[in-house]
Amino acid sequence: MQIRHSLILTGIAAVGAGAAPSALAETLDLTVTLPRMTVAEYHPPYVAIWLEKEGSPARTLSVWYDVDKPKNAGTKWLRDIRLWWRVSGRSMQFPADGVSGATRGPGTHKVSIPAGKLGNGAYTLVIEASREAGGREAVRVPFTVSGGKGSGKAAGTSELGAVALTVKP
Repeated sequence: MQIRHSLILTGIAAVGAGAAPSALAETLDLTVTLPRMTVAEYHPPYVAIWLEKEGSPARTLSVWYDVDKPKNAGTKWLRDIRLWWRVSGRSMQFPADGVSGATRGPGTHKVSIPAGKLGNGAYTLVIEASREAGGREAVRVPFTVSGGKGSGKAAGTSELGAVALTVKP
């Protein structure tokens, strides 16, 4: 049932046209680096990843938070991811199937996110991290999609390191 649900979310236009959902869906392959910090009290950051395109509402792709807390208590701190919270977070229900994920520790993390049909044009991928007893940082990665392909890179300076993305058809 979850696989069918994911296909519906990522390829609804393709299903409506009678084609296989994956035929029109792009995937974002991301590499996100969370730096190792030498601090007295380290907590893995909450991270939100979303997509912006001028003239369209922001679209949340992934949220990493403490999903294992009893009674969904980890959601209490999601509002600390302030930019994302204002853009789309406060209107979401958690856990969100296909969006919610566990926090991650320091290191380089590779994730593939189904993005649906993006269409040609200019986009911005935004990644925001907020850490308890730490800081907050957002990195914007502008990229252009042409023919179902695109790529972009950026780097943070404190809570986020290098971020790279590749759009694949």
